[in-house]
Amino acid sequence: MRASTTLAFIGGGNMARSMLGGLLHCGWRADDLCACDPQPAQRQQLAQQFGIRCFDDNQAGVARSQIIVFAVKPQRMQQAVASIAARAQQHQPLLISIAAGVRCAEVLRWAGGSLDMVRAMPNTPALVNAGISALFAPATVPEKQRKLAQRVMQSVGETLWLPAESLLDVVTAISGSGPAYFFNLMEQLVAGATQHGLDPAHAQLLAVQTAAGAARLAQHSSHTAAELRAQVTSPGGTTEAALSKMAALGLDNAIQQGIAAAITRSRQLADQLAAAPDLAPANPTANRRPDSDC
Repeated sequence: MRASTTLAFIGGGNMARSMLGGLLHCGWRADDLCACDPQPAQRQQLAQQFGIRCFDDNQAGVARSQIIVFAVKPQRMQQAVASIAARAQQHQPLLISIAAGVRCAEVLRWAGGSLDMVRAMPNTPALVNAGISALFAPATVPEKQRKLAQRVMQSVGETLWLPAESLLDVVTAISGSGPAYFFNLMEQLVAGATQHGLDPAHAQLLAVQTAAGAARLAQHSSHTAAELRAQVTSPGGTTEAALSKMAALGLDNAIQQGIAAAITRSRQLADQLAAAPDLAPANPTANRRPDSDC
């Protein structure tokens, strides 16, 4: 990445920290990165950990930035965007939003007009540089800006582009919420193992390593998940007995209904944010909030 490309984060929570670490690892200079956050302790931690400049004033933070990444909770997005709208209209930076459920139309409206923006949906494995981010950009965003956004998000894992913004609701339900589904399954494996006499520490190790190994096998195999499952499931064996019981109890249907519920909720949240009245012009520190996690 060119050293002259400057990037500012609005919000200094977990996802911002993971992206900062990834960007520095990919060759970005600390001098070209900054973060805006209302919490003094958060700013101090970011400055010490990454050697970047930190601000409690959003407008000061984005003053010379060519890219602005919004890493705040969806409910805080309108305030955050409004706080830098005038500056953004002046300097025309690329906007990247990683806030779930906040559509491009709302961000651009809050920002005061036409700007280049990309929506991204990363997930929590980004914290260990193993995430995946789905990206969407309106048709008016030029290829150069799309590539720039992709390079930013590749700092924490894989990326893929979506042809329609509505598909980000599906992505939110699959990869955004998905880590929690796997953690829940691991939790149940540990519970089942300890219930039947296995040491809790041993159960935890077995569950985590099995999940990691299965994911790695799927990642490096040319077979589908269904084919890999069939390879493990010998007729009349223990795996078949377990899967048959789970299917009889409705596990597959429960998972599909859960995914549908997550998609519905994502769309509901987006509709609520779209219907919210616009704020009056905000002050430069309008991202102030009780917590600053993404």
